[in-house]
Amino acid sequence: MEETRRVIALGFFDGVHRGHGALLRRVGEKAAELDAVPAAVTFDTHPENLILRSPLPLLSSPHDRADLMQRYYGIRDVIIARFDERMMHMPWREFITDYLVKEHGAVHLVAGHDFHFGYKGEGNPQRLRETCEELGIGCDIIPKVEQDGITISSTYIRTLVAQGEMERANEFLGHPHTLSNTVAHGKRLGSTLGFPTVNLSIPKGVLIPAHGVYACRACFSDGSSRLAVTNVGTRPTVDDGDRVNVEGFLLDFSGDLYGKTIRMEFYKRLRGERKFPSLEALREEVMRNAEATRAYFASLERGSGGS
Repeated sequence: MEETRRVIALGFFDGVHRGHGALLRRVGEKAAELDAVPAAVTFDTHPENLILRSPLPLLSSPHDRADLMQRYYGIRDVIIARFDERMMHMPWREFITDYLVKEHGAVHLVAGHDFHFGYKGEGNPQRLRETCEELGIGCDIIPKVEQDGITISSTYIRTLVAQGEMERANEFLGHPHTLSNTVAHGKRLGSTLGFPTVNLSIPKGVLIPAHGVYACRACFSDGSSRLAVTNVGTRPTVDDGDRVNVEGFLLDFSGDLYGKTIRMEFYKRLRGERKFPSLEALREEVMRNAEATRAYFASLERGSGGS
């Protein structure tokens, strides 16, 4: 029987945006107060994908959601629950008493104002609060968070990312839009153009940003990072296929990253994807994009006082 006492945030947390941040910060405060572990429960797949049988493309994979919660909000335990038939049919009360309290040691729960759970979504914030009171554990319900008069939601941010409006998406996320994966072998285009490149596939079920070229930062497992000019799309100049690639040209980097996991952080869309008449024309354009990327990050540094 597990002895760990946890303060648990409840939700799906797609993208881990500023609205989620309000829940996760509260978890941190209560965990410090109660000398418990700050934790969150999320699901491996979006409940709608099982209930509606229509895949909803997500902002982040389970791995990225857990990583964002840990890095930005200090959540120590991210419990990725399998959203399967058992979970879908679990009565709402049992989800609290058996799953959260008995199985995961919840001593305090934090949820959003619109959180529904349990079979047919019959569990709601009021039932959560009342049951916590009966069980003698704490409960916080966090009101919606707005920005520019718009309720911050994963749905709205997905629309922005799909349109390539990355700077606005990042304002609502509170951090750069993130895509992590293991570097795969590409077509060695980088060596032809004179840049080291990394090829990442988009994890299954994750939203593809609008095709085009982005100013990015590629972050490595040792904590270091490099600026990158990243192309999202089908690479029409060198490929005839329609498979979507994420290919980052790394600035000021030499070395082989094949097989390593990297995190690509997206900051700004520089241009749409287009076909160039030759590799030389493509190379010249990538050089221009590299200069635009350096200038963009230099202006960010100036804007934040060099921090």
